[in-house]
Amino acid sequence: MKKNIFELCTKQLKEIALTLKTEVDKGLEKEKMQVQCLPTYIKPNKNIEQGKALVLDLGGTNYRAAIVEFIDGKPCIHPENGFKKDLSIMKEQGFTEKNLFKEIADLISELNLDGVNSIGYCFSYPAKPLFNGDAELLYWTKGVNINEMVGKNVGESLMKYLNKNLDKADFKSIKVINDTIASLFSGLTDKSDAYIGLIVGTGTNMATFIHSDHIKKLDPAYTQKGLVPINLESGNFMPPHLTEVDNKVDSFSDIKGMQRFEKAVSGMYLGDILKSVFPFDRFEEKFDAQKLTGIMNYPDIHRKKYIRVARWIYQRSAQLVAASLAGLILVLLEHDNSIKKICLTAEGSLFWSSDDYEKNYRKIVLDELHNLLEEFGHDDVKVHIPKKANANLIGSAVAALS
Repeated sequence: MKKNIFELCTKQLKEIALTLKTEVDKGLEKEKMQVQCLPTYIKPNKNIEQGKALVLDLGGTNYRAAIVEFIDGKPCIHPENGFKKDLSIMKEQGFTEKNLFKEIADLISELNLDGVNSIGYCFSYPAKPLFNGDAELLYWTKGVNINEMVGKNVGESLMKYLNKNLDKADFKSIKVINDTIASLFSGLTDKSDAYIGLIVGTGTNMATFIHSDHIKKLDPAYTQKGLVPINLESGNFMPPHLTEVDNKVDSFSDIKGMQRFEKAVSGMYLGDILKSVFPFDRFEEKFDAQKLTGIMNYPDIHRKKYIRVARWIYQRSAQLVAASLAGLILVLLEHDNSIKKICLTAEGSLFWSSDDYEKNYRKIVLDELHNLLEEFGHDDVKVHIPKKANANLIGSAVAALS
């Protein structure tokens, strides 16, 4: 392939941003829209001084468990960075809810649960938040398909299992949040006018705070006024200007027609895009973003055509993320034009990945985002992306203790 079919000009990126904005507006008004905009009924406490919680982080590939303790307002994680295990096995056919709970419990059993009765569960799959802090699983993504769990409450059944099967477990409450909401909550320590949580790893998604007055579909039973955390589920966004290669990747997937933005952006699918460009070449079966960046960073041992296309795919992924962020920021500015400083807390291995020969992913996103904001006449709006260690764990603890 000599022509870069993945190249996006500024005009196209602006169109993608405006399309995302339109879909967010729809999602705030009605249920079951392309971008679902799921309200999370947890008001985060920004000023936790003392408290201790068990935190769980179930991502697309890995699972972590830790105890987070707030001492004089500062979070301490035990053990540092949490215990971690590869849970790729949950993508295998025949994997059950009981199998998942046992895997989760095995890691928790290594922690000291003395004095811990609250759980913060960062659950990185589409789930509808409930008033009690739990969430109902809507559907699986990232290659997982445990059908018996769909439509059920994620937290309640897990907490019952842990209390029954773990020594010294006496949990009283569990709060289930999306990974973008966890990132969003962890960013509240920075003083800014607005906040966005972003995930670009195995999958991709965004979250932010929207004032209740602008959420027309908000359940009338929810009477609290003010900012509401919103999980966009933006991975299901259908952006314009996708290619025939993207259509091919979608046609081979388990969830045809869904998560089109995620399939063009996230680490789970970037390797599939590269393989689809070269359908007659041999690649490893599991070929994710880590292997894609490996091609870019070790050019001496890879064919030039692979390096060139890998960089195109990497660049486009970052540009699409920037365009989606620009679209979300347009929504926030339409609601409140006094916003000038935005804290973007980003998690995910792809977002923090390196291209040793050209711009890193984060740099591409930030440069393109500021260019788009300038194009939209908002060059006075600045986006700050702090590097936060263990954002998901800390954000989950905030949810558990709020």
